[in-house]
Amino acid sequence: MRVVTFSKNVFIPLTNACRNRCHYCSFRSDDPKLMNPSEIEKLLSSAKNAKEALFTFGEKPEVHDSILRMLSSYGYGSFLDYVIEMNGKAIELEKLPHTNAGVLSYSELKRLKPWNASLGLMLEQAVELPCHEESPGKKPEERIRVIRDAGRLEIPFTTGILVGIGESFGDDIYSLEVIKDLHSNYDHIQECIVQNFKPKKGTPMGSSSPPSIERMLRVVKRAREILPKDVEIQIPPNLVDDIRPFLKAGAGDIGGISDVTIDHINPEAPWPSIEKIERSLNGEYVLKERLPVYPKYIKMRWYGSMCEELVERFSDENGYARS
Repeated sequence: MRVVTFSKNVFIPLTNACRNRCHYCSFRSDDPKLMNPSEIEKLLSSAKNAKEALFTFGEKPEVHDSILRMLSSYGYGSFLDYVIEMNGKAIELEKLPHTNAGVLSYSELKRLKPWNASLGLMLEQAVELPCHEESPGKKPEERIRVIRDAGRLEIPFTTGILVGIGESFGDDIYSLEVIKDLHSNYDHIQECIVQNFKPKKGTPMGSSSPPSIERMLRVVKRAREILPKDVEIQIPPNLVDDIRPFLKAGAGDIGGISDVTIDHINPEAPWPSIEKIERSLNGEYVLKERLPVYPKYIKMRWYGSMCEELVERFSDENGYARS
């Protein structure tokens, strides 16, 4: 039977401040909040079963003066300083950090690397689209540059495409080809998420139609044909009704799942339980827990140096999560 992997995580949305105004996003706010250290520690401590701490937040939140003031009140000079401190808190509480930080410089990626098992940035699309016209951080060349820099730094990396945001099927294919070329050059992309757009009420694209199941299956199939075999295809299990057709089309991972936190990017879509997913597989697949760093990169020791003790303790002889 084929193995389908997943990670047990805790989702930590540090702030909903963001310089971008993507037309499909309901996460960012003009009145943003910043989680304080005690909130983060409490959330990390509550996630007894999680091995991954997923840090997600808006891009370059310091564009908001209120965030700068809050950071200063907590004793931090920059948001990146705060992220690294919270990564360290996660490690202290026996969670492996995986941070999605948006567009970063080479030096910022280098600072984050030791404190993370892996890092991530969705390419979304390698073409310019109207939905990103107010989002300087969604310039394709900028996101490609970040993914390339992560490869230069030997950081295990998660990326992916967002399907149905105004692009053509040809654009989806082109974006996958870009991801393939980046991996071919740097050998660092561990997984490619193929995520379907979901309309959110109150956003400019709130009345737009999501991509059809047929289109999503077609993209997943082409992704499996285009990407090297060591780049896993991930399909989010809370955004589709049935994961089995996507597994048959070539997906092999269902991402991070939490039993204590919601998907803050898609709050209307609750995580299915691991038990429910296992029942839905009907014995056709074996569900296997992994860490936020894939087995290949555990063997290559590409994970952050501050994560070494936890990675060695949490992983089995094959690089998957130890039972």
